[in-house]
Amino acid sequence: MEQLIFSSVENLPNARASAAFTEPKPVFKEDGEITPTILSDTHAYMPWGATNLMPFDIIDLIESDETLATCQMFNAEVCYGSGLQYDTAQAADTVAADVEDFLLDNDLASYFLGVCQDFKHFAFAVSVIILNTEGTKIVRLIRKEACYCRFAPADTHGKIPRLYFANWRKFATLGDCEIIEMLDAAAPFCDLRERLKNGDRCRKFAIVSRVPTPDSTYYPIPYYAALFRGKWFNIKQLIGLAKEAKLRNSAPLKYHIEVSQKYWDSIFKSEGITDRARQQARIVEEKRRILDFLTGAENSGKVWFSTFYVNPNGDVQHDVVINKIDSDKEGGDWESDIQEAVNMICFTLRVHSNLVGSVPGKAQTNNSGSDKRELYTIAQALQKPYHDLLFTVHRIIIRFNGWKGVKPLVPFIQLTTLDENRDAKTVTTDREHRHEQTDK
Repeated sequence: MEQLIFSSVENLPNARASAAFTEPKPVFKEDGEITPTILSDTHAYMPWGATNLMPFDIIDLIESDETLATCQMFNAEVCYGSGLQYDTAQAADTVAADVEDFLLDNDLASYFLGVCQDFKHFAFAVSVIILNTEGTKIVRLIRKEACYCRFAPADTHGKIPRLYFANWRKFATLGDCEIIEMLDAAAPFCDLRERLKNGDRCRKFAIVSRVPTPDSTYYPIPYYAALFRGKWFNIKQLIGLAKEAKLRNSAPLKYHIEVSQKYWDSIFKSEGITDRARQQARIVEEKRRILDFLTGAENSGKVWFSTFYVNPNGDVQHDVVINKIDSDKEGGDWESDIQEAVNMICFTLRVHSNLVGSVPGKAQTNNSGSDKRELYTIAQALQKPYHDLLFTVHRIIIRFNGWKGVKPLVPFIQLTTLDENRDAKTVTTDREHRHEQTDK
């Protein structure tokens, strides 16, 4: 079905102005009370937003703004760092071999970049661990996209028993979703051991990595939600609509070319053109010649000479006069406003505009290389709490599989100075595993 378009700019009748139609933007937290949606006698889930489609609305908003989409991807890439690694430097050879087999069976790079994006978009990520038939080893690690996950209502102890995974845009019945048992978010490893000790035959469990927020809800409210509750996102959208409307509804003139009648007469006389049709064709040809002279890189710096005379009133009359009209770009009157709006979006997402090149104008790119290098280092250092939260799943895997001497690690990419004779190096803050690797 073709998507309906509600936002537009319309011309006002009998007025040299336009009106912009926009939609109110959804926010992460609904003002009304959200009640569970019943699927069957034993299954129910908590909707994400009043229509259960809030994450998709948020994704649509992010994808509709170039700055917001770029900043979100930048934040995910910075969180990714040099990628998730299982450090086996202190492990035995047999353990290192087992870890290598596990990494070959699981696409850790795709998984980790995916959960980093979920963290930056929705402040939580869902990992699913799958055990072998005997329940003695964790053999698979899978990411479940956060936007497709819904939580069951919590029990009397505040524990969420299960998770529902489905394409909620097309959801119809209980058979359309995958039901996954969820480990206790407060103590997942303890919960896993207790389940297996009590003879639980389930071999697939979901572990939720969640960013603690001041207002605890089923679905966390990311810090950048303030962008949609404030005004700057709407302001940036309106500026784009206004610039597009101005460019579409106007025909900006770059040159005004004045050609004297004497000029045409002299051409006709010198070339002996008397037929009216041929004269008209010659006029078109001469206009094209003048336009070709004004455009093209090969004509840069050339000069146009034309004759002139002084009439009885003392005015100078030229055969051809070329006037350049308003060299500023159409719609440039919003240049400062768009820069301010972009800076506010970057500020809300904690991304310096010089790191993503999102702010227009030459004056915005004057930071030195040292400044940008330090900004990038700071951005990576701020990912420490998110890595600690994401490491919980991997510490459980390592402990459950009995891999002694193994630890999860995400080295940073540190840009270097010219005196070190290399472009970048990877570093880590782990005290027992300090290393540097040259990246040419």
